[in-house]
Amino acid sequence: MHTFQLNGQPVSVNVEPDMPLLWVLRDELGHTGTKFGCGVAACGACTVHVDGAALRSCVMPVVAVAGKSVHTIERQDDPVLQRLQAAWVQHQVPQCGYCQSGMLMAASALLRSKPQPSDDDIDAAMTNICRCGTYQRVRAAIHTAASKGGAA
Repeated sequence: MHTFQLNGQPVSVNVEPDMPLLWVLRDELGHTGTKFGCGVAACGACTVHVDGAALRSCVMPVVAVAGKSVHTIERQDDPVLQRLQAAWVQHQVPQCGYCQSGMLMAASALLRSKPQPSDDDIDAAMTNICRCGTYQRVRAAIHTAASKGGAA
C-alpha cells in the first residue's frame, strides 16, 4: 500500500511500487488531467508537483511519493494556477491543448520560485514540448500572470 497526499487529500493505492505515478493518477485514481506524452520524461505533458517541485510523473515510481504531497492540474485551491489559466485564455495559448496541463504545472512551479521571472527564467524553466509551437504565447501568459500576482 502506498499513501500520499493528492491535491490536499490523503490517498492510498495498492499497486506495484515501480508503477509510474502517471498511471496511478490516471488509471487508479481517475485524475486524467495529467497526460501521457512520451514516457521518458522528455515532453512534460505528465508534469505534476511533488512537494512543490515540478516533476515528470511518467518516470516517477509511486513508491517515490510515499508520504509526500502531490498536486495535479485538478487542484482547485491554487491562486497561482488560476491566474495562469486566466492568462492562458487571454493570450489564446492552447491550440490542440494536449500539453497544456503539464505546461501550466511547470509555469506555476516557476512563479512560486520566481514571482517575476525574466524571459531567460521562463526559457530555462519551461522545458515542456508543445507540438503546436505556442512558446511565445506561453511566455506572454506567464508574464501576465506574474504581473497580476501577489504572494502565492
